[in-house]
Amino acid sequence: MTKNIGSVDRRLRLVPAVVFFVAWAGGLLSGTLLWVLGIVAAVSLVTAITGWCGLYTLLGINTCPLESPKS
Repeated sequence: MTKNIGSVDRRLRLVPAVVFFVAWAGGLLSGTLLWVLGIVAAVSLVTAITGWCGLYTLLGINTCPLESPKS
């Protein structure tokens, strides 16, 4: 898998994951909302860690900067 998520995008994907885990730990979420936001947070966290997003691949989006050739 070629990385297609840039560093800014990766940091932005960490935000919902952190917010979810803080809200979950604080007992602010329950029921269906807990599960839905948990899945969104988990996907955001995994894509941020791996640097690859399947949806970006399908849509042809790449926010990862091009690597400059080594001289």
